[in-house]
This record gives sequence, structure tokens and C-alpha cells, in this order.
Amino acid sequence: MDRRETIKSLSAATAVALTGASGTAMAQAGSTIKVGILHSLSGTMAISETVLKDTVLMAIEEINAKGGVMGKKLEAVIVDPASNWPLFAEKTKQLLTQDKVSVIFGCWTSVSRKSVLPVVEELNGLLFYPVQYEGEELSKNVFYTGAAPNQQAIPAVDYLMSKDGGAAKRWVLLGTDYVYPRTTNKILRAYLKSKGVADKDIDEKYTPFGHSDYQTIVADVKKFAAGGKTAVVSTINGDSNVPFYKELGNAGLKAKDVPVVAFSVGEEELRGVDTKPLVGHLAAWNYFQSIKNPANDEFIKKWSTYAKAKGIAGHKDKPLTNDPMEATYIGINMWKQAVEKAKSVEVDKVIAAMAGQTFKAPSGITSKMDEKNHHLHKSVFIGEIKADGQFNVVWKTPGPVKAKPWSPFIEGNDKKPDEPAKKA
Repeated sequence: MDRRETIKSLSAATAVALTGASGTAMAQAGSTIKVGILHSLSGTMAISETVLKDTVLMAIEEINAKGGVMGKKLEAVIVDPASNWPLFAEKTKQLLTQDKVSVIFGCWTSVSRKSVLPVVEELNGLLFYPVQYEGEELSKNVFYTGAAPNQQAIPAVDYLMSKDGGAAKRWVLLGTDYVYPRTTNKILRAYLKSKGVADKDIDEKYTPFGHSDYQTIVADVKKFAAGGKTAVVSTINGDSNVPFYKELGNAGLKAKDVPVVAFSVGEEELRGVDTKPLVGHLAAWNYFQSIKNPANDEFIKKWSTYAKAKGIAGHKDKPLTNDPMEATYIGINMWKQAVEKAKSVEVDKVIAAMAGQTFKAPSGITSKMDEKNHHLHKSVFIGEIKADGQFNVVWKTPGPVKAKPWSPFIEGNDKKPDEPAKKA
């Protein structure tokens, strides 16, 4: 609670009277530009999302120290939707209509994004969404800085099918019960079938948010794996990852026997887990803290300094960076560049200016916002868990991969346009 109270006091600022047409979100006469932060700081998703709020605050501080945007300081407006999906919609409406923010950085789960989507579209707001997701969506009012399935899920399965990845023949698709895991697994099931995998060799399982007892599920996985070389694809989200990985360790399910590749487990989620029994299990992301290059060295140094200065719980002593933090950081910097190019915070002008924006990403590539489809071109990395909770990169794409928001493994998607529909 102390931490949340501190956050609230830090985010409190003098209210600025703002006017303007819907979608402009602030008047040019305002002394600051308001930025909304919409992340769960309590509830099951706080384990993953709290640090993204801090990443936005770090970027705002950095931008303000360099003169702000168009000569104006950025002012953070922080709300806590508390892992409550309908509350995400309410808080979005508050940010856009009462607080008059120019942009929102937020959401983790797809169910929270789906809750926010109709609100930002109706009010012509702007959301930057920083987490890998299931695709099957394009909105004029959203920029997706996390991965689409072809930038994470498909490459991970390809790796596990390869000789280097263990040549898996049977598959357990294990996820939290909501839209992202179910849609991702629908795509993966179709993809596996296209590769000749039979239905009997695919086991699909779901658990609710906040689920904590994985003893039976892990026992089932062990039993299923007796039928042939098996890999687990995990789309478990939030704090359920801690008991899941603990149970893997308890059951002695080692990576060499049944490798688990996770799409929502990074450095932050492994903080509360004894990682020694998990050595060799995998995660697929577009960034890892362990990547060596000057841009990442600078990013880690900035975060470490900021976390220590602000006394951020956990990070002040053991600073960690992860993929959604990188995607958040890229997003706010690209938004700044687009505002300066547009010479305006008016949403439609910023959207137009976002096309083709580039930023030197901590992953080591120059990340580009696609000219049409509102998704970043991203490199893909597969990392093995090490005993210290970091990842050793064992595979990567030769360069950035263009996102396919509409998976070719879902029927009818070949007819869908690769850019958001424009309103009449």
C-alpha cells in the first residue's frame, strides 16, 4: 500500500483547464501535455503491469529533462484498473473525457484491451498497447508495440519442432482462460495440423485467472508426455505463473524431458520463483535483458538508475528489464516523434505521423512502425531460463519480422486488409 500511495502522490499534479474538439484531447494553450497510464497496480496482473507504469514514468522524466514535447512538459495521469476488465473501460473514459489525456499507454491482457477498444474508438482516443497478443485485430486508434503471433508463437513452435529445439511430436497448449490464449491456441492448433500433427497429439488446457493449484495439471502433462516427445506451450498470464513453475520444479519435469515455452513469462515473472529447477525451459520474446548491445546497455543503465532513485520495490535492489518494458519505451518515444512531426497532439494527425516511425530499440534493431498496419517490425528471440532468472538466447531471426495481424492459419483472413478501416 505504501508504494501505491507514493505513486498516487507522485502522479498528483495541478489540473489544467483544457478544451478542444473530441480527439484533440488537449488545447494547444495548455501548459502541459497529459499522458494517461492505464495499468493494473493491484490484483492478479499487478505482478506484470506495475513495472510498465514505472517505465512510462521513467520515459516521461527523460523526455521532460530534454525539454518535453513541442516545448511542453508531459504530465502523467495514473489510474489503477485493478485487474478488473470492465474497470479498464471506465478508467479509459475518465482519462479521455475528464482528464483530457492526449494518449494512453496501457493494458496487458487482451481482455483488458478488448474492454478499452470501443471506448478509444468512440471517443477517438489513442492507445499504445505494449504486450504480445493473439492478433485478429486492427484499430485506427491503437498502436500495437508487442508481437503478433507470427512474431512470437509460430517461431517458438517451429523451434521446438526443429532438431535443435528437441524435435517435439506432441503438444500441450496450456493457458489462462481468456481471449489471448484461446485465440493463440486456435492459430497454433491449425498450424500444427498443417505440419501433420494429429488431434490426439494436441492437448489443450485452461485455468482461470489467479489459479494456484497446478499439481493435477502438471501430473497430466507428465502422463501425456509418456506418449512421445512432448513440448508445452504456456500462455498462462499473471501471478499464476509462480505456482505453475514451482509445481514443474516439484514434479521434476525438466526441460530436457518436456520443454515449456512461455509467451507471458519474462524476467519480472521469474523474480519470485526458484529458477534452478527450471533451467533450460524457454520463453519467446522480442527482447531479453541479457541481449548484449550498446542500446540495451544504455536502457538497462537508465532503468537501474531510475529504479534506485525512486526506490521502486524489488528493482531498487535487483533492477530487471523485460520485453513489455522495451515495447512500452519504444511506444512512448515513437509517439513523441510523431507529435513533433505532426506539430500537434491531435489524434488523427499523430496517427498519420506514426506511419514509418523508427527507433533504435534496446533489442539491437532499428524498430519500425509499419506504414499501414499499426504494428512494429520486430526481431524474435528464444531464450532458455538460466539459474539466475535471466535468459540465454538460443535462437533468433536474422532481422526484423513484419507483423501479420490476421493469421493466415485462420480461415478467411487472407481477404482481410492489412490496415485499419477508416471511418466514413
